[in-house]
Amino acid sequence: MRSDSTPGHEPEKSGSEESEPDKSGTDASPQMFQHGHGHSHGHSGGPAPLGPLAARVVVALLVLIAILVAIGAAVLWPGPQRVDVPLPFQTATGEAVETEAGTVLDSGIGPCGSPDATMVFSGGPQPPPGVGYECFRALISIDSGGDAGMLTLFEHVPGPGQPNLQPGDSLRLVRGTDATGLTRYGFYDYERGVPLTLLALAFAAIVILVARWRGFRALLGILVAFLVLVMFVLPALLDGKSAVPVALVGGAMILYAALYLAHGVNLRTSSALLGTLASLALAAILSWVAIEALTLTGLSEEQNTQIQAYLQHVSISGLLLAGFIIGSLGVLNDVTITQAATAFELSRLEPEASRSQVFGATMRVGRDHIASTVYTLVLAYAGSALPLLLLFSVAGRSLGDVITSEIVAIELARSFVGGIALTLSVPLTSFIAVLLARPPGFATVEAS
Repeated sequence: MRSDSTPGHEPEKSGSEESEPDKSGTDASPQMFQHGHGHSHGHSGGPAPLGPLAARVVVALLVLIAILVAIGAAVLWPGPQRVDVPLPFQTATGEAVETEAGTVLDSGIGPCGSPDATMVFSGGPQPPPGVGYECFRALISIDSGGDAGMLTLFEHVPGPGQPNLQPGDSLRLVRGTDATGLTRYGFYDYERGVPLTLLALAFAAIVILVARWRGFRALLGILVAFLVLVMFVLPALLDGKSAVPVALVGGAMILYAALYLAHGVNLRTSSALLGTLASLALAAILSWVAIEALTLTGLSEEQNTQIQAYLQHVSISGLLLAGFIIGSLGVLNDVTITQAATAFELSRLEPEASRSQVFGATMRVGRDHIASTVYTLVLAYAGSALPLLLLFSVAGRSLGDVITSEIVAIELARSFVGGIALTLSVPLTSFIAVLLARPPGFATVEAS
């Protein structure tokens, strides 16, 4: 009988000993980096040990990319900065908007022109000095800040864009100071902190309940992604750094943290990470080509227009390109981790299958995934853009004009770029995963 036993090399476990599929042949243990052969009798529980060359190539590539990402983060890291608050977000004195909590006590149609409108008072509001027109009036209790316990009055003519305040509504009130130094309040937004918190807690609880420890680690990955965006990507863009390297470095930081946190440090995750990083670079190239070819300026979006007006050092086209790149992360991660998991599971369940057979089976799963994900991208945009599409439908514009208008073309280009990147990520990640799960030199040898 041919034997591959070497000092310190443990025999492979049988399929009955594998209690968790994600640990079979995928954990980063020393056995990964030893070259060996499977046997058809008694050794069919997992993929073959990884050949040293393939292991070193994968690890070296990921380490090299991680070093480049760290260097890029150090170079692009934003310094201390002081940016003036843009005019639309200023108070009358040029300071940042401050908000306080408030509750609607009473509302209805009544005579307008009370001297107490937007002012701070106690008791009831003063009536208008004369006979005027009627409008919508809301009596508001101020619940936080220095004026907590006092009242203010909102008056406005009912119409589109005006809030329909009802007794019991929780609000955020914008507080400012007028030219005479008097404090005034206005409607800022509805208070959504409590329901959002409850929804977030429900989301986290269900994810942890169903996915257990892995779900908890996935939530940690979301937290890391949020911190990278808030502490690195946004400040670096505000600091005037080039948007493309900022997006690539930030995206890579998110991928390293999110994938290894959610799926563990093993070869299966590493194959998905390498495929995702390669697809991310491809998405960056495709995004640049799409923006240049379609002459997309980003100025059709109101937020970008305000950025151009008040933050001239920030490139709008660069910001648009960064949005394309970061927006592709989620869908790429979803596809690549599925392909890697499929390849490793098929290798574990069919130890006698060749690499080409495992690759073919993995690709068949990938084709179904592509078919479902591609139309998901387009339908997700169509759902979010229903109000805009409704306006276009009653404007008498032709379908060609609607599709080629920048505001629609941006989202279509974003969907197309994401679709191309995720489609190409399937064979790429499948190839890498099959190479790791069934490395070159592997062969099934009959016992003799």
